[in-house]
Amino acid sequence: MITSNANPRVKQVVLWQTKAKERRSAGVFLAEGFKMFDEAPEGWIQEVYVSAEALNKIERNSEVWAKLERVGYETVTAEVFRKMSDTQTPQGILCVVKRPEYVLEELLTAERPLLLVLEGLQDPGNLGTIVRTGEGAGVTGIIVSAGTVDMYHPKTIRSTMGSIYRVPFVCADDLGEVMDRMGEKGIRTYAAHLNGKKYYDSFSFCEGSAFLIGNEGAGLGRELAEKADEFLKIPMEGQVESLNAAVAASLLMYEAHRQRHVTGM
Repeated sequence: MITSNANPRVKQVVLWQTKAKERRSAGVFLAEGFKMFDEAPEGWIQEVYVSAEALNKIERNSEVWAKLERVGYETVTAEVFRKMSDTQTPQGILCVVKRPEYVLEELLTAERPLLLVLEGLQDPGNLGTIVRTGEGAGVTGIIVSAGTVDMYHPKTIRSTMGSIYRVPFVCADDLGEVMDRMGEKGIRTYAAHLNGKKYYDSFSFCEGSAFLIGNEGAGLGRELAEKADEFLKIPMEGQVESLNAAVAASLLMYEAHRQRHVTGM
């Protein structure tokens, strides 16, 4: 059992919790909680830490216990686990997970792709919610700008509720170039924009489609917005000018889901 916060492995986990550069260099991310452990692909798990208190509460004939036995784990004291954890009320289990690798070309060549292009999002909770909702709505991939918050930020990971394991995504240095490639693949691009003249349910998203979602405050950059095939708008009442980025993305994704479900496509 690890009993000291000065243990090198504890220090390394703390660095991964707080420094995106350290996570990126090691090619890992951290996933906390029993749901995140349960859904993590076993081949991705590199290390598991469990507090002694949490370990004593796990039934020995449960699936969780069987998985722990298969992948291996390290026991730590409750105090050490609190040091390693990013949450105020930790559940007592934390995984070090290998980052998956996705290729942009695979996202663009999927059958009738439904993609999200995210530019400059800064709230990790928003990003995680978009990933989770994207899985539910049948999104086939997500493309984020280099200026978007780290997909592997601990709060982003928690907000995905496990969808981080299943939704393909890539980070692109040049979204303009990505837009050009989508055009070559016949993927129609739609910008959620204040200058949109037609409501989002006026368009057909049954074929290859991509929705562009911009920064929470500034929206889409002009250069990227101008590359979109269409501007669309979301109905607004009262004095509301815009919606939360995750809410706007959810409306568009589920309209695409509705259309594809209704038409049987």
